[in-house]
Amino acid sequence: MSRTQMLQIQFNDVALGYEKKRVVEGLSLTIHSGDYLGVIGENGVGKSTFIKTLLGLIPPVSGQIQWGGRRCPSGVGYLPQMTAASRNFPAVVKEIVLSGRLGHMGYRPFYSGKDRQLAQNAMEQVGIAGLEKQPFGRLSGGQQQRVLLARALCAASDLLVLDEPVSGLDSESRGAFYTLVKQLNTTLGLSIIMVSHDITAVVQQTTHILHLDRFPRFYGSREDYVKSPVGQAYLAASKRAV
Repeated sequence: MSRTQMLQIQFNDVALGYEKKRVVEGLSLTIHSGDYLGVIGENGVGKSTFIKTLLGLIPPVSGQIQWGGRRCPSGVGYLPQMTAASRNFPAVVKEIVLSGRLGHMGYRPFYSGKDRQLAQNAMEQVGIAGLEKQPFGRLSGGQQQRVLLARALCAASDLLVLDEPVSGLDSESRGAFYTLVKQLNTTLGLSIIMVSHDITAVVQQTTHILHLDRFPRFYGSREDYVKSPVGQAYLAASKRAV
């Protein structure tokens, strides 16, 4: 699983929305190889729209998104929010992890030896190598999330996208998951984008922060965010809400 490709995603004065209804306007930023970007903001400000537009599921209302010399995403692993239905998915761990390779199979009807090796590598990287034959529905919430992370890793050569990845997990499992993702960022050099309501974790884990509103309120380094008026106000409000 190569992590050597140079990633550069550039948003040039992008407006996000649906059916020409603008949710976010004036979005300009550049994501580089090795960045760990936290995307934060209140409910309804466009965080999910940002992810769907990034992944090419919906087009930008205006502006342009460029992936280096490309105009569409590739080499992306996506970990969506966990749902009650997905927790009872009727498959064993190895089958779920291998399914992350489906987008790379082309017209091949079967998984290759490379696909199986990449799945094994991913399971080892997230610490579930001994669970290959376990039914997914019998695992703990933390183990299930590691399985889905391994599936996303099988697809990711450039970028890993996490959408509220610790939703429904207990505090111990959340901490372990955040530690694991940070290790993937630092040891593999994998670029990561994480949408989260957990502002404390975002400030502790990421390298860059995008704070969304109708117009982006902040984009820059984590260090600059915690010093900014926007960051200080949001952190203070989050502490009061606890």
